[in-house]
Amino acid sequence: MEKNKIRGYGGRGWLLIIWIATAFLAYMVVGNYPLNILSDLYGGQQTLSTIYTVASVIGIVVQLFLGNFIGRMKSVKKFGVIMGLLTIIALLCIMFIPGFIPGPAQMLWRVAYGVGTVLSVMYGTFSLSILVGQWFPTRKGGVMGIATLAFPLGNGVIGAFAAAAFKGGSPHIPQAFAPFLVIIIIGWLLGIALIPDYPETAGGFRDNNPNMTPEMAKAMMEEEIENKKTTVWKLNHTLTTRDFWFLTLPAGFLLMFSVGTMTQTNQILGQMGEGLNRFGGFAGVMLMIMIFGLIGSFVLGIVDQKIGTKKSMVIACVIMLIAGILGAASSPEKPGLLVAALICLALFMGASSNYTVSLAAQYWRREDFSTVFAAVNPIANLISSMGPMVIAIIMIAKGYNMIFTTVAVIGVISIILVLLFSSKHVKEKDDKYRTAAGKPLDDALVGRK
Repeated sequence: MEKNKIRGYGGRGWLLIIWIATAFLAYMVVGNYPLNILSDLYGGQQTLSTIYTVASVIGIVVQLFLGNFIGRMKSVKKFGVIMGLLTIIALLCIMFIPGFIPGPAQMLWRVAYGVGTVLSVMYGTFSLSILVGQWFPTRKGGVMGIATLAFPLGNGVIGAFAAAAFKGGSPHIPQAFAPFLVIIIIGWLLGIALIPDYPETAGGFRDNNPNMTPEMAKAMMEEEIENKKTTVWKLNHTLTTRDFWFLTLPAGFLLMFSVGTMTQTNQILGQMGEGLNRFGGFAGVMLMIMIFGLIGSFVLGIVDQKIGTKKSMVIACVIMLIAGILGAASSPEKPGLLVAALICLALFMGASSNYTVSLAAQYWRREDFSTVFAAVNPIANLISSMGPMVIAIIMIAKGYNMIFTTVAVIGVISIILVLLFSSKHVKEKDDKYRTAAGKPLDDALVGRK
């Protein structure tokens, strides 16, 4: 008799969510925190955004290199643990190397910042995201919707910790990072102790849905592990599939303009002058951004899970377009439009990190997920990594209104690209590659929404 599906994500499932949320926080704190709030101490926006972009590109090259080997990796969990440890060490260097003092220490700090950015990308957005696909292949939208709450939460409290760092007129950098460091270490330790590569090895089930015996679940896991080694979706096949680009490019644009714009919130909101006071000033607006970021991340994640990744991405891109229109029309006399634009950005900011996992898991086989994701994630993050630099350049050259005009234009392009995506065409490609490889055809990819 078929068992009833267990609601929720299970005890270990929730621990995985907590682990990846703390890894996302590490990615944000190591890469974005210095860029957004502390850049004046470390050489300015242009210097740090250049380091951030170069480091992100290096991380992307590493991910693409690993793409053809990820299916043969014995333990993605162990790889994630190592990346987490190195990220924590890099964060300690960022905290305690006095990079605000010109000289050798400043150069050493910049190296630590660049290396830490690469490591945090490999930790949170790469290795642990693959674990989510292995644990929750059909419920990844809801899982990522919860885990990515770390982005708006971290963004919402970043200003308060930065204020503490400058209290008294002299910088106390470790104080600004210490609370985040503690949370990141706790999540890392939980992952080491309690999370295996697959739920079946701990007596659990994929998607926390025990509609089979443990023996059947384990047999399916072992078959999947073997099939990963001979996946037909190698890097060349993935990159030459048009539908891969129809979703990956918009996923990257959503990340680029949400993350990139949020690194400039201090400068953008500063253009509003006293008009911002009616919204609680900078702190009040950042609180609203946090609240709506939490709402957007969770709701769009659930929409992804319930009605499909494509439709969820269309909704996110429409919100992106609305954000661009509102921001482009704003002015110091109409600060409410700018606040509304930033709220729209917040709505898809957290959710934008869901889609790299969701689209790879939604439209490809479980055995192909890790190799497809190893192409989706670096390319989307390559686009995203350009965000801080592009936004800073536009801000300096044309002002904040042009930032939002650009957001609106890219929003339209993204909507068109997502609408062009066809899961049927992915199925046709899958059939072609499996036939060439001598693998049997089936209906596993039929009806993917």
